[in-house]
Amino acid sequence: MDFRASLLEQTRAFGDLIRSADPATPVPTCGEWTLRQLFRHVGRGNRWAAQIISDRRSQPLDPRDVRDGKPPEDADAAIDWLDDGAQLVIDAVDRVGSDARVWTFIGPRPAGWWIRRRLHEATVHRADAALALDAEYDLPPELAGDALSEWLERACVDKRNAVVLDRGQSIHLHATEEKLGPTGEWTIVHDGDGVWWSHSHSKGSVALRGPVTELLLATVRRKTAAEAGLEVFGDTAVWDAWLDSTPY
Repeated sequence: MDFRASLLEQTRAFGDLIRSADPATPVPTCGEWTLRQLFRHVGRGNRWAAQIISDRRSQPLDPRDVRDGKPPEDADAAIDWLDDGAQLVIDAVDRVGSDARVWTFIGPRPAGWWIRRRLHEATVHRADAALALDAEYDLPPELAGDALSEWLERACVDKRNAVVLDRGQSIHLHATEEKLGPTGEWTIVHDGDGVWWSHSHSKGSVALRGPVTELLLATVRRKTAAEAGLEVFGDTAVWDAWLDSTPY
């Protein structure tokens, strides 16, 4: 997958969705945010990441210190600001090198890590905007699958959130798109090594099955399993406890 091209594409799609909408529209999946706040969050977030990379920071950056972190008032100029921010992330990685170690909220990572992270920030927040506007939302299966994998990678290592999965319990997610092959299955387990995940096929304490985009939206708590039309098998309390403990 070309993460760079996808970052630009998803950012443009996010901006196009919001461009003609009322900025005061509530975004129910983001607490009390409006579309204006969601737009600023995504746009400033890209510039925040680009500055972390460019400065080769080893410590976090206060979002208030992001250069050009506020979108212009003019709607068209604001869209340009949004799109330019995504390109700034890519340009910053090119300048310092993909392997240069920089700060991230889950510990030092190669600078190139940020491109995939910002891609899926746009992927999920585009869903927030679409749900707020009752607009169509779809993703290529490979992109939705990678978004789900990237989210699980962070959830299992992010020390800011203690994910709840009792020892011996497991969760299995199964996408119905056959073209995904082995990458269309995710198993989360808690064993002697702690909580981790893999693309293995196994029976979980609870299993969810359905289209990969809907699995993604359920996992990141944008839809319930029922709203996403997913089949659920096994102990639903395990799934509910996992969701309650995971980052939003």
